[in-house]
Amino acid sequence: MSFNTTERYNCVIIEFKGNVMGGPDATKLNESLHQLIDKGQKNVVVDLAKVSFMNSSGLGMLIGGLTTMRNAGGDLRIANAANKIESLLIVTKLITVFKHFKSLDAAVESFQNDAE
Repeated sequence: MSFNTTERYNCVIIEFKGNVMGGPDATKLNESLHQLIDKGQKNVVVDLAKVSFMNSSGLGMLIGGLTTMRNAGGDLRIANAANKIESLLIVTKLITVFKHFKSLDAAVESFQNDAE
């Protein structure tokens, strides 16, 4: 798995690519999130459009990221989850934990709406 970080409006977008399977990637993501928090950037959208597979460790990585951002007073939201990943979120009941959106624009706008 690899990921790119970009900024849009008042949030940071982390675009995942490939298979999300935790491990060393979880450490890299955690370090990146802490760097964002240090810069005062606490609103994150994880774009899953280019993710082909996610296992339980990958889900754990997302949960860890969500916890990190919420503890810092921010949030981590999910956008563009493919049907099989959305099914995984439903089966694990994590669909009720994460704010999730069909598009990146909708996820970014959700932070705008929270600020109003």
